[in-house]
Amino acid sequence: METKNQEQQEAELKVDETQLEETSTEEGVSVPENELSQEEKLTAEVAELKEKYLRLYSDFENFRKRTAKERIDLIKTASEEVLKDLIPVVDDFERAFKAAEKEADTLKIQEGNQLIFHKLVKILESKGLTPMENLIGQPFNPDTQEAITQIPSPSPELKGAVVDVVEKGYFLGEKVVRFAKVVTGA
Repeated sequence: METKNQEQQEAELKVDETQLEETSTEEGVSVPENELSQEEKLTAEVAELKEKYLRLYSDFENFRKRTAKERIDLIKTASEEVLKDLIPVVDDFERAFKAAEKEADTLKIQEGNQLIFHKLVKILESKGLTPMENLIGQPFNPDTQEAITQIPSPSPELKGAVVDVVEKGYFLGEKVVRFAKVVTGA
C-alpha cells in the first residue's frame, strides 16, 4: 500500500517536471500566466503582511518604552502633590518656633501647636491616610497589628485582646501602611 503511494507521488513529480520542461524557453523556466499572477499575489501579500508586522512590532516597542518612561516619571514625582501640601505645615512650624521664643504663656504655644497638628492631620486624611482607632479591647489582628509584648490581662475579657497601643497604625485606602504596635493580654 505504501509502495503504491510512493510510486504515485514519484509519478506526479515526474509529470510536474515534464510540465516545467515543456514551459521552459531559452531565457529560463517560465510559469503559466495564471500561476504567475497567483505567485505575484502571494508575494505581494507576504510583503504586505511583513510590513504590517514590522509596523505593529515597532508600535508595540514604542508603547513599551513610553509606558516604562512614564512609570519611572510617575515614581519620581508621585509624592510631589503631598509634599506641596505639606510645605505650608512646615512654614507654620517655623512661625510657631519664632513665636515660642517670644511667648511666655505655654497655653498659647500649646494651642498653636495643636492647630498645626490638626492642619497636618487633615492634609494626610485628604490624601487617604486614616489612623487605626478604637483598638483597645478588640481582639488581636495580626493582619493590621504587631504585638510588641504580652502582659497578664487585667480582666478575663482582655485575654488575647489589645490592652494598650504603643504606636498607632495607619491605612492608606484599604492598604496597611504602618502596623499598629500593641500590647496584648495573656
